[in-house]
Amino acid sequence: MRATLSLAASLSLVLAAPANAEAGPHGHESPPQPKPEAESRPDTGASPQADTAETADEPAPAAALPGFAAALANETPIQSSAGWQVVADRDAWRAIASSTPATRQAARWAYARSLIGKGRSAEAYGVLMAMAQDDPDLNLVAAHKLALGVALVGLGRHADALDALSADRLAANTEACAWRMRAWAALDMNTEALKEWSCARATIVSREGAERAPFLLAAAQAALDAGKADKTIALLGAVSDSDAAANLLRGRAFFQLGKEQQARLRLNRAADNGTPEQRVDARVSLLEGLVAHNRAKPRKVAAELERIGYSWRGGPVERRALKLRFKLAETLRDDRATLAAGAALLRYHRVGADSAALLDALRERLEAILSPDSKVPLPEAAGLFWEYRDLGPAGAGGDLLVSRLADRLQAAGLYERAAELLDYQLMARAKDIAQGPLSVRVAKLYIMAGTPDEALRALDATDGNIYPDPMLWARLRMEAVALHQLGRTDEALAVLDGVPQGGAIRDEIEWERHNWKAISGSGTLPKATGGRLSEVEQTIVLRRAIALAMLGREQSLAGLRSRYAPAFAAQPTAAAFDMLTGPVEQLEPAMVARAMAAMPAASPAGEIADLLARERPETAKTQS
Repeated sequence: MRATLSLAASLSLVLAAPANAEAGPHGHESPPQPKPEAESRPDTGASPQADTAETADEPAPAAALPGFAAALANETPIQSSAGWQVVADRDAWRAIASSTPATRQAARWAYARSLIGKGRSAEAYGVLMAMAQDDPDLNLVAAHKLALGVALVGLGRHADALDALSADRLAANTEACAWRMRAWAALDMNTEALKEWSCARATIVSREGAERAPFLLAAAQAALDAGKADKTIALLGAVSDSDAAANLLRGRAFFQLGKEQQARLRLNRAADNGTPEQRVDARVSLLEGLVAHNRAKPRKVAAELERIGYSWRGGPVERRALKLRFKLAETLRDDRATLAAGAALLRYHRVGADSAALLDALRERLEAILSPDSKVPLPEAAGLFWEYRDLGPAGAGGDLLVSRLADRLQAAGLYERAAELLDYQLMARAKDIAQGPLSVRVAKLYIMAGTPDEALRALDATDGNIYPDPMLWARLRMEAVALHQLGRTDEALAVLDGVPQGGAIRDEIEWERHNWKAISGSGTLPKATGGRLSEVEQTIVLRRAIALAMLGREQSLAGLRSRYAPAFAAQPTAAAFDMLTGPVEQLEPAMVARAMAAMPAASPAGEIADLLARERPETAKTQS
């Protein structure tokens, strides 16, 4: 026991040690030459160490002579399973532990081949990588690339395996062809897998029993997926009649050939003696065959597939089940099921040859759901888009789709849903200057939804770009509204300083909070060109009159009366103007209220006035 432990400890050190890491001279290396001692210089007072650093010549590096890579490249190529010669682990460990730097790589190579022969791919991969780390030239040797590719197939890293197995000198190597076929088949690249069969056939046939079966199963799977059911049955002739994996393929092949009874028998046998995954595979295969021959009701099959989905996740079985669910959902015109199955295929399974067509189909379905003439209720359509927004079209098409949906949500009064939708667009897709107009719209929707704090967040998050002046002013106007809604009115007024139309917004804010002094001093009175006033101009003049009246400034009121009386003469607001600009002592609160009620609805601040007039968040909380 003690000897075994000692041997294992020695092996762990030797496997990790580089082949040229020992201190003494070995192999073809030249021993290092001693450096000449430095002589001191009394006249300069320099130390011996400093003098050595200045004058001593460094020895020339030792030349690297051909190592194990060259020897391995000259060996007879491995062309069959006999090349993976199996040796006892104890003997392999002893050979490595007792090896010298000159023989260590050969001992490692024998151990790696034995591990591959025993199917211990992970351990073989580790030994092969250690060998390549010590001798990078091995990466150019076909035998090492073949062994590495075989180990990667065993690890399920099929794409990496194909890269290793595609070396130039392995193109016609029968053993490499066999393992490439398995890798192609695992990646569902059936055409490529079948192309390897003629090259791989000799080495596959030379194998026996369980050693041959994985290669025949891979070839049969490729033939089945390529629609060659007869070839599938022929390839499986050498595989045990009770092998569950083979019976799964036989069952599916018999379904393709229209032999339902034989297909059911084979699938039932696989379900009886197979692994849990194979039992689920048998259920899915049966449903696939029944649907293909119109022998089952789509809704019942869809329900059964949904139950299977709750009990089994991942791998090719789930992929096939999802593809069948997608097909049935399209037949039943079930939008939610179609998107759910298609999204799961694209999100959780590797990209295949059909992925592009699947994505196009999902995008078309999503666009149809979100179109203005869609019969899908708006809340449901918005929910579907939000859940599957990663499937939406890219570029301008996707932006237009989101914008249209936001328009529909806004028209329906679902301001917060519309804001969240565009907020995602703003943060995830819009870039640089494109964030300017979108941020204004998002902020506006958040204000309409009663969440001005979210409006400020959206504006602040996109503040790092340089915008043209008109875009910048639009953002500042929206920021001022949000600040005012949050009760930070002084900050809002400061933001409006120097902004076009800022004066009208400022007057609107002051009017709302009855700041008569500020309104009375505003310099925005109209000119009354041609003796006529628009509704907006009438509102400005009447607000000024109310402010002056509340401050008791009769002289200013008289000037206002003489200036605008002709313009108000033929207007519906003439009585209100006459009342407000009359003697101050005759003005009563009820009269002011009537005058305010008679004012036109038009505001100098335009649509901003509607945003300012919305209920503040704290007011809504108090009332609730």
